Amino acid sequence: MDEGVPDQELVKEALAHRDAFARIVTRYERRIRHYVTRLGSLDRETAKDILQETFIKAYLHLNDYNPSLPFSAWLYRIAHNETMSHFRKQKNRPRVMKSEDDARVFDKVVDDLDIEREADAAINHEAVRVALNTLDFKYRDVLALRFFEDKSYDEISDILELPLGTVAVYLNRAKAKLREKLKKYDEQN
Repeated sequence: MDEGVPDQELVKEALAHRDAFARIVTRYERRIRHYVTRLGSLDRETAKDILQETFIKAYLHLNDYNPSLPFSAWLYRIAHNETMSHFRKQKNRPRVMKSEDDARVFDKVVDDLDIEREADAAINHEAVRVALNTLDFKYRDVLALRFFEDKSYDEISDILELPLGTVAVYLNRAKAKLREKLKKYDEQN
């Protein structure tokens, strides 16, 4: 129903009629929930709480949204901030990504790293999970946005409020660290 309606139009409608905000929630709920969960493998209830806080903040600050920028980046930034706030409050670090539906994304990461095709896919998925778990959060974050959320460098820059060059450097370093960790994993097995 709302597939062809641009985000900026939905925002205009939501500003004029508060009930129209539900259309924004419907469009982004699943994507934002997956993003929040993948940032730290949160349990469902915690992810739902962060998701709810994200949409509450988005609704309360909808007037602050700049329509010349992508709405999705603005919303992902709020979700990112809410997730980081949760970790600060809990004083814990994100855990390994473990969602079963991430297998195709692990394939994308592995393919991007030029891992040998003949290697067993299950071993590669496990190796990537282990390697991702050991990365610094800044590297895990850019990888999650790039490979799990299919965000462009520009969108990642907007979401994380980092210069474009820094995003590229973080992605390159993250991939290099993954290559190194996966090589060690292969040597051990």
